[in-house]
Formats: sequence, C-alpha cells, structure tokens
Amino acid sequence: MKARMAVLALGGAALIYGLSSDGLVGQASPRAAAAESPAAQPVKVGNFMLVDQNLNGHELYRMADKSAIVLITQMDGCPISRSQAPVYKELEQQFAGKGVKFFMLNSAAQDTRDAIIDEAKDAGYDMPILLDTNQLVGEELGVQRTAEVIVIDPKTWRVVYHGPADDRSDYGGGQKPPQHRWAADALDALLAGKPVEQASLPAKGCLIDFPARAQAKPISYVKDVAPILEKNCVACHEKGGIAPFAMSSYAIVKGFSPMIREVVMTHRMPPYGADPHVGHFSDKGNMSPDEIKTLVHWVEQGAPRGDGADPLAEHPHVATEWPLGKPDLVLDVPAFTIPATGVVDYQHPWVANPETKGHWIRATTVKVESRQGVHHILTGYMKDVPAPGQPAYETRWGGSVGGYAVGAESEVDPANTGSYLPPGGAVGIQAHYTPFGKQVVDHSRIGVYFYKDGQKPKYVLHDQVVIDTTIDIPPNVARHHEVAYLAIPHDMLLYSAFPHAHYRGYASDLWVEYPGGKMKELLVLPRYDFNWQRDYTFATPIRIPAGSKLIAHWTYDNSKENPANPDPKKEIRWGEQSWDEMFYTAIRFRWLDETSDHLLPQYDQDLARGHMMGMLDDNLDGKLEKAELINRGQMGDMLLKYFAMIDTNHDGALEPQELAAAQKMMRARHREEHKPATTAAATTASAGQTGGR
Repeated sequence: MKARMAVLALGGAALIYGLSSDGLVGQASPRAAAAESPAAQPVKVGNFMLVDQNLNGHELYRMADKSAIVLITQMDGCPISRSQAPVYKELEQQFAGKGVKFFMLNSAAQDTRDAIIDEAKDAGYDMPILLDTNQLVGEELGVQRTAEVIVIDPKTWRVVYHGPADDRSDYGGGQKPPQHRWAADALDALLAGKPVEQASLPAKGCLIDFPARAQAKPISYVKDVAPILEKNCVACHEKGGIAPFAMSSYAIVKGFSPMIREVVMTHRMPPYGADPHVGHFSDKGNMSPDEIKTLVHWVEQGAPRGDGADPLAEHPHVATEWPLGKPDLVLDVPAFTIPATGVVDYQHPWVANPETKGHWIRATTVKVESRQGVHHILTGYMKDVPAPGQPAYETRWGGSVGGYAVGAESEVDPANTGSYLPPGGAVGIQAHYTPFGKQVVDHSRIGVYFYKDGQKPKYVLHDQVVIDTTIDIPPNVARHHEVAYLAIPHDMLLYSAFPHAHYRGYASDLWVEYPGGKMKELLVLPRYDFNWQRDYTFATPIRIPAGSKLIAHWTYDNSKENPANPDPKKEIRWGEQSWDEMFYTAIRFRWLDETSDHLLPQYDQDLARGHMMGMLDDNLDGKLEKAELINRGQMGDMLLKYFAMIDTNHDGALEPQELAAAQKMMRARHREEHKPATTAAATTASAGQTGGR
C-alpha cells in the first residue's frame, strides 16, 4: 500500500486522542469520547475520501489550493437540519468566489444514498452531501449532532471552528436576524490570516448515534486484524508479491499502521475502485464496513498485538511464480532495455507461435519483470509471420493472447467461454515502457492456459472498447467531462468492464441505455487510480439487447489539485504517453446468437462500425450536428469541411448511414495514399478483434 503517512490529532472536549500531532499513537480512543460539545482545541484532520450523493469522489488533501473547507453535519428527517438550509445557502453565497469549498456531511448510519438524495431535494440542500457510511470521518471530527459547522484550514489541515452557523436559537426558519455569525466570522478570520476568536461552540442539532463510541472494545492484531489482512491484503503483500512490502509479522504491520489507516480512509487500498452503491461484482475487492472500521479503530487504539502466536509470521506467504499454476504455453516477450530517462515510443515486437495445432484459451497471465518500467502489454494473434525486425502493428492482429496493465496480470475467462488460438503464425505485442530513473532490462513472459485437448467452450469471448480519440481537455480545469458510447447492433451478454485513462483521469462510469430510453448505471469509479487498473466482473452477466447504447463517462482533473498532473497549464488531447490522455473503457462480452460451432465474425464488424458516431455524438441522439464536430481534431475538421457533401438528405445532421459512407470514402483514400495507421485506429483495432479477449 503506497501512501503518505497521516499525522492525526483527534479531539473531544479537552481530550486529544488517536494519533497525536507528532504522529505517535496516543492512549485514549475516540470511541470512548462522548462529549456533548466539539473539540475545544484545534485538531488536525487526516486525509480521507468520501463520495457524495451523486457518487462524485472528494479527497480532502486534494483540495489544498482552497482557502477553506466547510463541512456541515446533516441527518435525514432532522427538522433542525431542514430549517437551517437557507442559513447554509446564505453562508455559501457570502463566500462565493473566495475559494471556500462547502460540503454537507452525513454520518447517520441509517440513511441510505437514495434517501439522502430525496432528502436533499425536499429540504433544498444544494451542496454535495458526503456519505460517511462507516462514520469514521464523523468520529475523527468529534461530531455529535446535526447543524455543526466545521471549518478546516487547508494550509494546516486543522479545524479552526466547530459549532453552529450563528445564534438563531429557534431554528424555525431563521426569522430573527442573528446577533452573532460565528461561522462567517471564523471564515473571515481564516481568509484574512487572523486567529479565530471563537473556535468552538455547542450546536443544537439532532443527536447522531455513533455506536462505536459507546461500544468501544479492545481490538487485537492476533485475533481481529491479522485475519482481515490475510483475507484482503496478503495476496499482494507477500514475499515476491506485487506490493512494496510483505505483511509477514506484527512488527512490520504495526510499523506501517499509520499508512494502512490513511490508504483505507482514502480508498486507495484495497485497490478496487467500484463503488459499492452500484452493481454487484464477482471479483469484488472492497473490504466490508466492519473490516474497515476494525482496521481504523485498531490503529487509533495504538495497534495492540494481543495474546497468542503471530498468524502472519507463523504461516508466511510467498508469491508463486505463476498464480494460476503452470501454463500450457509460455511466450517470451523480447528483452527490452528501458533507459533511465527520456521518452520511449510504443514497441511492437512479435514472437512466433510454437503451437502446431489450435487451442481454445481459458486464461492468461503476464509476468512483468520490471513493474516500475512496464506500463502495459497488449497482444494479438497474427496469421502471417512478420519478417525479422518488422514491427507487428495492431492493424494486423486477431484475438488477444493476454494483456497486462498496472495492477492487472491475470485474465480468467468466464465459465464455458474462451477465444481461439490458431496453430502457427505469430503473436504481436504492443509494449509501453516508462523510464523511472534507472536503466533496467525487462524480459516479461506471457503464460497461456488452454482448454484440455478435445474440449472447447460453448461460447466465444470478445473484447471491444468504448473509446474517444477526439477528447480535448482544457488547462487548469479540475473537473472536465467527456462522453462516448457503443451502439449495440446485436444481443450481447456483458461480462466485465475495464476503465483506462492516464494521469489526469479522475472518475469514470458505465451505463446502458436500453431501446426506448431507459437508463441503468452498471459501474461507477468515483476515484480512478492510474496505479491500479483492472477488470470489474459483474456477478451476474448483463444482457444488453440490440438497439442499446453502452455509454461511458470520464472525468479528468487537469488542475493543480491533481498531484500526478505533469503540467496543469497544458491543453491535453489523446496520446500514447502517460502525460497525454485517453478515454478508454474496454468490455468483455459474448454474442447471444454465437457459439464456438457457429461463429459470427460479421457481428464484430457491425459493432466496430459505430465507433466514430459514438465518439463524436456527445448529445447521444444518434446523429452529428456541426456543433459536435468543432474542436474535435483532424476527424472533426474533415467532417466539417465536407459536411454539405456528406449530408446527402440535407437535414443539417449526419445520420449513421451518411457517416458510414464518408468513412468508406476516407478508407479508400487512405489506402490509395498508403498512409500508415494512426495511433487511434491502431488502438481501436487492438481492442476490437474477432474472438478477442
């Protein structure tokens, strides 16, 4: 688990508890604090990430450029919270344009996301409501009631005010003018660089139940924590594993305990980005709420060991060479020297396929030698063997023979599905290497697992991608949104989705729009993590009928709030390198009409034919107006230039058949001029091959 160490100081009344200001674990537990007033002295708030009612992710420490951050406690059904809505709106308006970020904070365990959405509409709340489902942020802040206003200084991450908005004691709609505006005064002082005179006052809101405070119990590493780590973490945090350290003993886990707390609170670990409010997944990697709370509370109690043998030391875990067992075929990716610095273009080597008979593939694993230097590896079968030294470009590929991205090594096909590897030929490779300050030689290997001789799956597994190579991300924008879709020409069964972007990718989701217009949300990543990418496999495959659209949204953070942003002052477009950007959500599926004995390659061609419309049609109406083609790169410029000629029915829009005719003409011209394939075309081709994985 990679993270900065959190330095936490928690308070309740005059008590400092949890992690003290010097980063050492204190003796008292926040669970034992039940004071009726907020902390009397400033407390430093540790980093956390919470989603709001619309499943937008908000990480506290990414808002360091704000002048102040304000959290206002809320609970559904509380008349005091409801009556204060105009007061909060007035406070927010007073500081509009001054860099103050306002949120509501719901730590009420009984309130569901849907109920909070309805409550916000009824009460007139117009700011994001953070869902503190596990109550850990409310516990840390010493929250007791609704209507508490908490002002945080982003320069120090300390709470400078905790109390009511003002002194309107009737809370019946705010008819009487306030005599004291404590929250506004605190914000004025903070923005002016002055101390806050009145830092803490009791609020008169509804009491919020925090059961862990009343039920505080000692937590043991041996009895309680080690089993959670073994279940959720040790598969990566083992000797020789992908993680940076092995959880091999209590001493090591305790040493990393502040880091463990932070990465759990910010949802960076375990590395599974799918929000639990949407969808059900068979490869679910989220810890349960009880597991999360146990880990965090254990750290705050001082990470006690407890009695008994150390489970992780007694039964050490060591990574196996091949996590799925010995492969049936191992392909050696040609060794490549990654320089210490500079830019490395995508490499396109190939290896001969040694198999003399065809096989159906059921799984693959890519073993990367240099985890720091390899960004991704993609593969595709080629019937014709290239000449020695000739690049194996993606436009020549058929089905995939395995792939790797950071955090994703193995692909196991759904039951009774697979893809076919013909005999002979070659396997083309697209390798993206990234220098990291040290010259190394990478010699990755691809392990392939076949169905047994004489066996084959009933169904054929395919890959395709919702892609947009025309994205244009303005500079200095914290939340830039893009959309694209795939029009589904035939009934399909959707197994999984794999969202991919680069450093500026912030959030992603996937929807299906059924014929008739009904929408259903399938997958939400409130906070995309470039360092951990993977498939999200639906617990029950989803039937997508012909005539539907699979719609992906991507949000990009091209601002200084993004700590991974190479340069927020640059306008960003599609590109191969990680400092460029991508809009890419791959899907794995099968055609409902197709079996391994009845192949339908034309279905893949029908699906790929809709790529351009899905990229450019931002209003999702199935046709292109001129406004949708402006500032959309070379493709948009070309369509605008010949718009009148392409628009054969002269209705002011390009329908799919008109766009298809234009594409056919452009492909013919492309072949005549013998131009090399563009990166965008090659990427699309590699993701959408017949029988692909």
